[in-house]
Amino acid sequence: MSETAIPALASTARTTRTIAHGTLVPRLLAGLTIALAWEIVVRAFAPAYVAKPTTVLTAIPRVVVDPAFLDATAITLTAVAEGLAAALVAGTAIGLMMGRSLVIERILRHYINGFYAMPMIIVLPLFSLWFGYSGAARIATIIFAAIFSIIVNVADGARSVPREYLEVARSFRSTPMRVMTDIVLPAATPYLLAGFRLAAGRALIGAVVSEFFLSVGGLGYFILYNSRSYHHNEAFVGVLLLAAFGVGFEVLVQEATRRFMPWYRRDEKS
Repeated sequence: MSETAIPALASTARTTRTIAHGTLVPRLLAGLTIALAWEIVVRAFAPAYVAKPTTVLTAIPRVVVDPAFLDATAITLTAVAEGLAAALVAGTAIGLMMGRSLVIERILRHYINGFYAMPMIIVLPLFSLWFGYSGAARIATIIFAAIFSIIVNVADGARSVPREYLEVARSFRSTPMRVMTDIVLPAATPYLLAGFRLAAGRALIGAVVSEFFLSVGGLGYFILYNSRSYHHNEAFVGVLLLAAFGVGFEVLVQEATRRFMPWYRRDEKS
C-alpha cells in the first residue's frame, strides 16, 4: 500500500466513525422509531383512510406529478417569496432605525413586541375585511407573520455595533447614511440572517393558515380540501413538502452563514 493511501484511508475511517457516533445515526433511528410507532398505532386503532407512513410513501409519486398539487405549491411559494421580500426590506429599515435611534426605539418598542407576540390567526379576520378573501389578504398575513422577527433581530444587531467603529466613522466625517450602510448594516447582518430564518418559517405558517381561513388557492387549501374529502395520504404529502421547505431553507441559511461569514459562531456544530 502506498504512503499516500494510508492517510486517505485513515481520513475515511475517521469520517465513518464521526457519522456513526455523531448525530446522523440517532436522528435516523429516532425517525424510524416514530414512523414505526405511527404505522402500528394507525393500523391497530384508526380507520382505513387515515394516513400511514406506507400509504403516504406510495402516494408521493402520484401527488408530485398532479397539476393541481404543482399549481398549489407554486402559488403558495410565490406568495411566501413576495411577502418575505417586502418584510425583509421594511423590517430591515425599521430595525436599523430602532437600533440606532433611542427616540424611535422608545416609540415603537412596545408596539413591535406586542405585535410580535400576537398570534397571526387573530389578525386574519381583520385582513379578510380589509383586503377581502383574496391573495392580498394572504400577502398581508405573510408580511405580518414575518416582519417582526426581522425588526427585533436587526434592532439588536444595530445596537451591538462596537462604539469604536462609530467613533472612527465620525472622526472621518462620514455621513449618517454611510455609517448606516457601511458599518451598522454589515455588523447587523448575522442578526438579520437569524431573524430571516425565523421569519421564513413564520411566513410559511402564515401562508398556510391564511389559505385555511380564506379558502384561497394554494398548498394550504390543497391540504385542507384533501383532508376533508378523506384523502389523508395526499394531504400529508403536502404537509411533508412544507416541512421539507422549512428544513431546506434552514440548512441553506446556515450554509450561507458558514461560507460567507466564517467568523460568526465558529464553534457551532451542525
